[in-house]
Amino acid sequence: MAARREITKKFAREYVRADKHAKGEILDGLVAATGWTRDHARRAIRSANARTGPAGRQPRKPRERKYSYDALVVLQEVWRLSGQPSGKYLAAVMDDTLERLVRFGELGKVGPRVTDLVLDELRSMSAATIDRYLKPHKDAAYPVALSGTKPSHILRSSIPQRTAMDAPLTVPGFLELDTVAHCGHTLKGEHLWTLNATDPVIGWTMMRTVRNKAFVHVHEGLNWIAKHAPVPIAGMDFDNGSEFLNWSVIAWADNRDIPLTRGRPYQHNDNAHIEQRNGDWIRRHAFRYRYETDAEMTLLNELWDLVMARKNHLLPCVKATGWTATGSGRKKRIYDTPRTPYQRLLDNGILDAKTKTRLEHEHAKLNPARITRRINQIQQQLIELASARTQGTRPAA
Repeated sequence: MAARREITKKFAREYVRADKHAKGEILDGLVAATGWTRDHARRAIRSANARTGPAGRQPRKPRERKYSYDALVVLQEVWRLSGQPSGKYLAAVMDDTLERLVRFGELGKVGPRVTDLVLDELRSMSAATIDRYLKPHKDAAYPVALSGTKPSHILRSSIPQRTAMDAPLTVPGFLELDTVAHCGHTLKGEHLWTLNATDPVIGWTMMRTVRNKAFVHVHEGLNWIAKHAPVPIAGMDFDNGSEFLNWSVIAWADNRDIPLTRGRPYQHNDNAHIEQRNGDWIRRHAFRYRYETDAEMTLLNELWDLVMARKNHLLPCVKATGWTATGSGRKKRIYDTPRTPYQRLLDNGILDAKTKTRLEHEHAKLNPARITRRINQIQQQLIELASARTQGTRPAA
């Protein structure tokens, strides 16, 4: 964009002094250089000739607020109670979220501002508008996490690779798995780990915190995932960590007729779905503190139950469906319409009657604000426990 502005400024000097025929040639050259339409190129030249100094230093006219201040205040509360999603995802579930918050009476904090007109304004907001209005209230600064993956020295050659360039999955049930270390600033010593599994087709994700990466604990986590998966497990894909690439895990999968694949070493794109879940689901909610005790493991597993209810049932996600070429020749991913993993699961029609009834019953009872309040309470307890460990004390149970 800056290069286009400089080219336009250069053409503007010649455009002022040129005759009608020369002006047409200048416009043709600008259109060819920038890809603009002829009308837009003409307006850009006139604007560039009128300004002084670089375009980046020109004062911009403040954009008038399209929506009322009451709508902004209520939007902030809705965003907070729904788990602070991005505008793209909040806009996709705004109707359902507002209906639940009003039905459960959770907008009392901003109750005097909630009117039919304000609710209609919220429903009509675009994703970009939501992000722009909420920008002052977002804090996306997170430190870089430590990686706890240790390469396995066995079985690499016996487990087939699955890369990012392979054909995309189309049937639910194939899981990507990874472990996340709750180690704080050092991997030394004993600390808790969270086993994370996601289905790239529908986005359904399950998490379970275990004592460490010994098979007796990983086995417990795998059994929990297999029991709570909404559809039968059709396959599993791991990174090259030793907690997965070992004889015990291979035997566990063989006994259940679950095929295994692995990504390429040090290629996170091969496991892009689970890597995204590690950051957005685990790091964002449990932070990067060190957790070691049974009490902390109990809190984390309760936290994951709430996060799974919110993310799997109430908040949408998108899925890449293909590639397209931009005007400049770059490849760009195409994504489908945002939908919740629960909606994708129903759309797929793979659920048995018993599981479908159970999930529908769970879905109907979910209160976004109640989930958020309990998540905040657990997070505050985790912060206090981590702070007590740093100070060498332990708070009362």
